[in-house]
Amino acid sequence: MPLSIAILAAGLGTRMKSARPKVLHSLAGRPLLQHVVDSCRALEPEQFLVVIGHGADAVERAMTEQGLVFVEQVEQLGTGHALQQCLPQLAPGNDVLVLFGDVPLIRAETLAQLIDCRGDAALAILGFEPDDPFGYGRILRDGDSVVAIVEEKDCTAEQKTLRECFTGIMLIRGDCVQELAGRLDNDNAQNEYYLTDLVAHAVADGEQVVASLAGDADEVAGVNNQQQLAALEAVYRARQADSLMSHGVKLADPARIDVRGDLRVGRDVEIDVNCVFEGSVTLADGVRIGANCVLRDCIVGEGSQILPMTSIDDARLGRGVSIGPYARIRPGTDCADGVKIGNFVETKQAQIGQGSKVNHLSYVGDTEMGSGVNIGAGTITCNYDGANKHRTVIEDGVFIGSDSQLVAPVRIEKDATIGAGSTITKTAPAGKLTVSRARQVTIGDWAKPKKKQDA
Repeated sequence: MPLSIAILAAGLGTRMKSARPKVLHSLAGRPLLQHVVDSCRALEPEQFLVVIGHGADAVERAMTEQGLVFVEQVEQLGTGHALQQCLPQLAPGNDVLVLFGDVPLIRAETLAQLIDCRGDAALAILGFEPDDPFGYGRILRDGDSVVAIVEEKDCTAEQKTLRECFTGIMLIRGDCVQELAGRLDNDNAQNEYYLTDLVAHAVADGEQVVASLAGDADEVAGVNNQQQLAALEAVYRARQADSLMSHGVKLADPARIDVRGDLRVGRDVEIDVNCVFEGSVTLADGVRIGANCVLRDCIVGEGSQILPMTSIDDARLGRGVSIGPYARIRPGTDCADGVKIGNFVETKQAQIGQGSKVNHLSYVGDTEMGSGVNIGAGTITCNYDGANKHRTVIEDGVFIGSDSQLVAPVRIEKDATIGAGSTITKTAPAGKLTVSRARQVTIGDWAKPKKKQDA
């Protein structure tokens, strides 16, 4: 059956104490709403509706170009009212899966299970069994069929002992969506329209309602304040750590790793504490990551080692590369096999050839470097003239002495040597020693300054 998704995301979230719409608060580097959308992608829905209200413009901007249809709920009159705003937009006959934009850890597998369990029923609702069911609406059953959802305040003493509670997530059969949702009203003490009334209407019509159970309470937990957001962040980290270890990754401390994107790993990978992975990161076989590193959108080749305190962003590293400690590898860096980048080195838009070394305290930017090059300490490529960037070409086998400046555009030809302390502004010829220094002199009558005595 074709599927429409309706994600309710109109709430302000006053308990977040923030001007930002609640669904745009970040968990693992992505908005809460994005997590829900991403989980639903696996279901291959025909239609994706998002109900927005508070901060509607900001939500649209944050979620643009994802094939979402935004439906505005001008007045927030309850979850049932939010669904009613979708009715004119829903594709006729589609089953409708209703979710919440502040429930970020819902699994695609759980939603698929809910869809499978509906059968011919008018509604399939998602339940869960919390450690403490106090405050939740209880699901009342007659065999496999749900007969009612009773709120905590209305439960009898016997009903309060029930453990199965309603999450708010439900699947509505396509041919009865319009009729059931259209009958919702706000004839209650709160003057709000409630999704739970759909169950009562369906049962009254003699339709079957069934329920599926979520795997754990965490995946259906909503976010209403910063404490709950932090708790779910910890759950997400634990899930990622568990997944990595199941793939053979050795984590120094599973509680101290932060995966904020897609981390793909080979065999015998080792990751030390407090590392952050963002975007799309691939670690090949035998990679070792030191403590306190940040890797974003990068590929690290087989047997490479990233030493502590290193930042790598949008870069490709070959096999057997060593980076750090305290290195910053910026976008556009491409290191061939066996490259060594040492401490306090920064690279950007640099292609570094096989076996070349930039050992310490250097900046290499907008550079094409050959193989077997050695860059001495304190060397910089002067790639910016105040208006434009220029490239430096360093050919194979070059040796650059310490504290040199290569003023781009410039070429250092094959096997050239640059004497320490040189400023190079034009081509250094192949196989030659090029030196650019002022003449050294000694001042005979110079007196060393003395510290002034306090008065």
